[in-house]
Amino acid sequence: MDGLTPVQEMMTKNVIALHVDDPLRLVDKTFDKHHFHHIPILDNDGKVAGIVSKEDILRLISVRQEFTDKEFGRIKVKDFMSDKVVCITPDDSVGLAADMFITNHFHALPVVSQGGELVGIVTTHDLIKYAYKDV
Repeated sequence: MDGLTPVQEMMTKNVIALHVDDPLRLVDKTFDKHHFHHIPILDNDGKVAGIVSKEDILRLISVRQEFTDKEFGRIKVKDFMSDKVVCITPDDSVGLAADMFITNHFHALPVVSQGGELVGIVTTHDLIKYAYKDV
């Protein structure tokens, strides 16, 4: 694997993203429908505001008994997303992405254009598939 290869060569380009005001139920349904583990969350300007992992949802659902159904139904993505999201650009290297995964214990990095628009996502799974594509 060439660590200097741009992330755009291995990133997932057709990203499903949700909005900060979307309900928890939509996040749960999205994870149920698709086989991925991270969803970038966009703000009102269409910029990445956070990320939600399947693990975040499982943790929240596990404490559901602490909420009434009405309270649980009012939970929005912005109430539980990780808002300390780190992004990468399509021209950044695969090696940089790998280093960010290792150093920060991340499993996903939204990929944004120079203007801050979401253009993809790269995950540890993508990195492993890329590393072993010729095997």
